[in-house]
Amino acid sequence: MTDSLSDNAQPIVPQDELIQHTDEDTPTYTLAIAIEFLGTHYYGWQRQKEVLGVQQVLEAAISKVANETVEVVAAGRTDSGVHASNMVAHFVTRAYRPTHNWLRGVNSLLPDDIALRWIQPMPSDFHARFKAIARRYRYVTLNQDTRPAILNHQVTHIHQPLDLAAMQKAAADIVGTHDFTSFRAAACQSNQPVRTISHAKLFAHGAFIVFDIQADGFLHHMVRNLMGTLYAIGRHELQPDDLLAILAQKDRTIAPPTAAGDGLYFIKAYYPDEYESLLPKEPLTPIWLNLPD
Repeated sequence: MTDSLSDNAQPIVPQDELIQHTDEDTPTYTLAIAIEFLGTHYYGWQRQKEVLGVQQVLEAAISKVANETVEVVAAGRTDSGVHASNMVAHFVTRAYRPTHNWLRGVNSLLPDDIALRWIQPMPSDFHARFKAIARRYRYVTLNQDTRPAILNHQVTHIHQPLDLAAMQKAAADIVGTHDFTSFRAAACQSNQPVRTISHAKLFAHGAFIVFDIQADGFLHHMVRNLMGTLYAIGRHELQPDDLLAILAQKDRTIAPPTAAGDGLYFIKAYYPDEYESLLPKEPLTPIWLNLPD
């Protein structure tokens, strides 16, 4: 990963254009970042005491470059083993650095499985989590007889043939606003289970089956639980209409098991135009799928 932006992204902002704010006469800077990470060796995004999360690794690197303690706030929280290829986050700092210095410095301190894709100065009221209006994931299944080696833990391998048409019919039924109690983890901390799905596309891409889903928010394990049910439908253990029936029951215990985290990627967060227009425009990911946006 280099510190330069892709050809179709916004240029790095020159150092004299950094957006400066004042907090009790101390200049501060709000910086948005995009993070790429493989979640295989991490217990999710969130900082934790007993186990390693991506957040604490990233905060340690940024804090060292800033020469002060920095808190990084992400657009979403990923589960243990789940990946992100364009996780938007932000931090506020009193440290002044040109953007290319931030990128080079932080990336030089990060392990090989975490990297910054870009950094962008933002208005002081930008908040990666609370200002996000939608989030988007892709779940990638490798549906072939033999297991992968190079993509081990980067896709979910299903060796049995899957009925794609049946899975597509079921996925189309969840577009709209629903109570997703049947597809939330027992440990989910959200205060309400209703979410609005703007799209839920399931399609074949060579030997891969890609589940592309966007919503105003996601519950703990929601995408993986939906994928577990779609797998059951693809194996003809359930019928396509059973997904809506499970949804209506509002009971997690009647749904199939949670799918593995290996194939899940956080790929984008969306913001109101006044923020979205400032953020670099990167191709959607994972890059190795070579999918159109």
